Amino acid sequence: MRSITLSISLSLTAFLFGKEPVKPMSQADYVSIWSNVAVEHMQDYRIPASITLAQGILESGNGNSPLATQANNHFGIKCHEWTGEKMYFDDDQKQECFRKYPNADDSYKDHSLFLTTKPRYKTLFQLPVDDYKSWANGLKTAGYATSSTYATKLIDLIERLKLYEYDEKTPANLGKELLAKEIESSKPTKAQSIDADAAVYKAHAVKTHKNDLNYIVARKGDTYYKISQELKVAMWQLYKYNDFGPKKDLLEEGDIIYLEPKRLKAKDKNASYITKREMTIREISQIEGIKVSSLMKLNALTSEESIVPKGQKVLLR
Repeated sequence: MRSITLSISLSLTAFLFGKEPVKPMSQADYVSIWSNVAVEHMQDYRIPASITLAQGILESGNGNSPLATQANNHFGIKCHEWTGEKMYFDDDQKQECFRKYPNADDSYKDHSLFLTTKPRYKTLFQLPVDDYKSWANGLKTAGYATSSTYATKLIDLIERLKLYEYDEKTPANLGKELLAKEIESSKPTKAQSIDADAAVYKAHAVKTHKNDLNYIVARKGDTYYKISQELKVAMWQLYKYNDFGPKKDLLEEGDIIYLEPKRLKAKDKNASYITKREMTIREISQIEGIKVSSLMKLNALTSEESIVPKGQKVLLR
């Protein structure tokens, strides 16, 4: 296994197809999204959170690689005895088989199970959970990756990003730290006059969509994981109910996040949507609270990535 890097130029894609590219995730973005999950898995499986995060960053190109965006595979795990969905990419050999997951959270869980159930990694679990250097070298020795510099790359990431700090945390403490940071960033400046209560974290307001669906509006820095923890909705449900294409986990301020399945059609008779710009059918699905498959059927479209021109009428029922 070796790191899968982003092989498609987003700017070229934007030029050819006239679509604004999705901003690639940075290493800081990736750590912000997945640090709490890595810490939880460390508690459950005794895999250092620093190792999990470093492998995720390295193997997925910060979550931007084709394998990560198309197959939700953040750890470059190949098929082996896999019975689930598969995708084929060039790696050590051409068109090798890789595991495909419904969402990235499942990739993290499978990574933990992969290491804990394969005999060749058994000796790793005799190491201290905070000894990231021995873990990195042990993974290379056990054959996790073919690159001769794999361990060095992991150690460099861990030390440069200070990922070793996560090896000393618990999910509860990390959650408190994230909350403290959010509160700190919301404190008023000297020029402001505001009640002390305003500095207290405020839960997302659950709203009702015109199509009779419960939803919230994403704030800056929101992720499916944070929303899942706050509203007690499983991450797989959030993935299933919402359609954001390759963006996956890093949400944008103002995104509509549904907390229940979208409808098959609009509530109002003769409902339609007139596009104000060139849009994907996924975007319209998210705005109107109607399943992508239903919109495709209603409008005789054959692809979930269909582009609807500006000014076109889209039937909603």
